[in-house]
Amino acid sequence: MFEKLLIANRGEIALRIQRACRELGIKTVVVHSQADTEAKYVKLADESVCIGPPPSRDSYLNVPAIISAAEVSDAEAIHPGYGFLSENADFAERVEKSGFVFIGPRPESIRLMGDKVSAKEAMTKAGVPVVPGSEGALPDDPKEVLRIARAVGYPVIVKAAGGGGGRGMRVVHTEAALLNAVTMTRAEAQAAFNNPSVYLEKFLENPRHVEIQVLADEYRNVVYLGERDCSMQRRHQKIIEEGPAPGIARRLLERIGARCAEACRKIGYRGAGTFEFLFENGEFYFIEMNTRVQVEHPVTELITGIDIVQEQIRIAAGEKLRFRQRDIVIKGHAIECRINAEDPYRFTPSPGRITHWHPPGGPGIRVDSHAYTNYFVPPNYDSMIAKVLAYGDTREQAIRRMRIALSEMAVEGIQTNLALHRELLADARFVTGGTSIHYLEQKLTLRGA
Repeated sequence: MFEKLLIANRGEIALRIQRACRELGIKTVVVHSQADTEAKYVKLADESVCIGPPPSRDSYLNVPAIISAAEVSDAEAIHPGYGFLSENADFAERVEKSGFVFIGPRPESIRLMGDKVSAKEAMTKAGVPVVPGSEGALPDDPKEVLRIARAVGYPVIVKAAGGGGGRGMRVVHTEAALLNAVTMTRAEAQAAFNNPSVYLEKFLENPRHVEIQVLADEYRNVVYLGERDCSMQRRHQKIIEEGPAPGIARRLLERIGARCAEACRKIGYRGAGTFEFLFENGEFYFIEMNTRVQVEHPVTELITGIDIVQEQIRIAAGEKLRFRQRDIVIKGHAIECRINAEDPYRFTPSPGRITHWHPPGGPGIRVDSHAYTNYFVPPNYDSMIAKVLAYGDTREQAIRRMRIALSEMAVEGIQTNLALHRELLADARFVTGGTSIHYLEQKLTLRGA
């Protein structure tokens, strides 16, 4: 096991990784920008290194500075968390060539799954169902593009091969709008991801977003840790996640989980990962794989009792998985609400100083947050300041506990989306379970009207 690990991230995930390391007896080095000097996890770390000014490009995306920090602190491994450089194959490669262990998949796995075209091809070969669409990137010939779309059937969605996080995609309902949408998406893809390749898929009208969590070691041992339903989202950004997914037959989930595990073996995957699917009319359709720990990983930790971050570290240290599929038992239900520093209905960011911070507690409640009273939320980064989780023996109990938790939580000095979460936890459709990925946006549109 490592003696010292560098955390190349910020916010709640930096604190989460730090806690896992402390439990494993690993010393931590935290890198931070000037904006995060007073952060809780910086104060709690064994060592901290300031790597630049507030803008991400000058600090958390500054690869030479991160590598230098690892060198001067004698760290043995680097954990990238999520976001920033976590799915950057070049960074993973640079880490390993510099003599450190990257806490995550091999660079070639990140590249394979980071390009949505190659990822779909790999999943098709591995027997994982994918959304009907173009075979590979769209060609330059406009006539051929039109032919492919006709074969798939409208509506279609044009996606950037290197995209992610809801960026680089356009829904097209008519043939007349297709070629212009392809041109615009290519330009956006080149600007945002330095990769102009785009592909085309059938646009599913009312799917759910269901994802499968996997863990794989160096020795081809793979397990899937159940699933999470992440359908409550806005502009492809998740707001509430839960597990298990309500209303889906267990045999269907076990079948797709087994296929994901087998796909990991076929591509030689190592570490934690998440297969993301659209689910409609009893069928799963692969859309992408996240080659990192997810924001919503605590949902799975609560229903399986497995510490995913610790397992990431163990795997990177060369240890074998300590359990087999038959050992994985899903128990109870967990719900996660992402608490963001933003207007609850206009979604404009609300940075500033938190003058009062009172997180909830009680049976089955978990709060992952780096915030505290007098903490200053910087304007330079993602607006998420906390994740509130509720666990219960049943989904109904988890919902009741989450309602109580949200009613107890108090944040003053900035705006948060607590009001939206309170409304959604009382929403009849959410309580029933099984809403589509479009439900929240439709609800917000009706509110605006």
